[in-house]
Amino acid sequence: MVPFSFGGHELLALPQGALFWPSRRALLVADLHLEKASSFARRGQMLPPYDSLATLADLEALVAATAASEVWCLGDSFHDVGGCDRLPQAGQDALARLTGGARWTWITGNHDPLVADRCGGAVAREALVDGLVLRHEAEPAELRAELSGHFHPKLRLTVRGKPVARRCFIATPRKLVLPAFGALTGGLDVDHPAIVKAVGRAAEALIPVENRLLRFRLAA
Repeated sequence: MVPFSFGGHELLALPQGALFWPSRRALLVADLHLEKASSFARRGQMLPPYDSLATLADLEALVAATAASEVWCLGDSFHDVGGCDRLPQAGQDALARLTGGARWTWITGNHDPLVADRCGGAVAREALVDGLVLRHEAEPAELRAELSGHFHPKLRLTVRGKPVARRCFIATPRKLVLPAFGALTGGLDVDHPAIVKAVGRAAEALIPVENRLLRFRLAA
């Protein structure tokens, strides 16, 4: 976990692509895209059906490691509105343990504007928590400090002559975009026009590595 300040709060960036808020014991993740593989399968593109179980196992491990008492999922937690119903029994059991063991809130996204009640937890379109706005997609006109997801940001570099892509956070003084947490998610380059339009060019890509936070200017 790497500490940094945002919106007047001390936060911790986790290498797994999540955010921990120590003063609230809150874990924040974005874009789980549960049951993405089964959604593709219904359209004829067969993928290994293990993405949800892998994502939930990673999330359970992180909740346990941080001793989080509340969890915020910042939208697109399910790949479509029927994702919760398609979860295999092991996934339903894991989700029941997770939502039953912490104060859990699903922020809805463009893929999951509705979340089935039987998935547990509370559902909200967005939330204002201790002065921070939590929503799925960054609003360019938002002047308050804002946490969001949606873009699955990735930073592409050339290291020793080889291309390397790493998921990353994107930060400005007022916006913090989380990377996708899901096991089966792609990503947009940090300088993609959609990201620049949402957060502006005065932004940094942040990559937590062990006890350091690597920072890369988007303009560079």
